[in-house]
Amino acid sequence: MTASGPRTRLDRVRASVGIAQLALQQIEDDLSADDVDGQELAAILRELQEDIDVPGGLFPALAQLLTVAARRAEQIEPDRDGDASCPLHEAAALLTDNAGPRLTWAARSLHPQGDPE
Repeated sequence: MTASGPRTRLDRVRASVGIAQLALQQIEDDLSADDVDGQELAAILRELQEDIDVPGGLFPALAQLLTVAARRAEQIEPDRDGDASCPLHEAAALLTDNAGPRLTWAARSLHPQGDPE
């Protein structure tokens, strides 16, 4: 591994995070619009949890990213004691097991007829 390798990778991650932050800011701006009604808010929440056009959604993608980081941490932890990997696995599980279903519940309460068959 060269000295520029990790920096280049970190630069790419920083750029990607910046792009994601801009995209999330756009979503936040759309959510803040005065004309967003319950049906539209429910549809937006559903998109965050499960994108219709692409397998998964934002929360499942974030959980997958954390799982990949946890697997890598398992390989490089000094004592393989889980000090780094366990919290990452737990964070992924929180997104999948708690945050995702809560988005679904909120969407259903706002617009139950929008639920997929």
